[in-house]
Amino acid sequence: MALTTQTNMREDIIFEEESQSSKLSRKTKESPMFPIAIGLCTLAVGYGAYAYKNKGKMSTSVYLMQLRVGAQGAAVGALTLGMLYTMYKQHVARNSPEK
Repeated sequence: MALTTQTNMREDIIFEEESQSSKLSRKTKESPMFPIAIGLCTLAVGYGAYAYKNKGKMSTSVYLMQLRVGAQGAAVGALTLGMLYTMYKQHVARNSPEK
């Protein structure tokens, strides 16, 4: 769906809605660690669901709180590594002489 507007002194401005798949591919190109962070978070939640039946005498709310913290930690860690890699590429590798 496209929306076109006309202003007095400006050209036409076209707004287009972005599909979920094109948004994901754009985010992947902008930040390659984004899908890795999503994958790590999904793995942590999957492991938590599997281990839920063996939680022992721990209450469900405490177990789910620990699972949430683990999933968030995995995602933040992956995004931090991606940020450090991007900073390295932009600042350190760019300034080093090429052979």
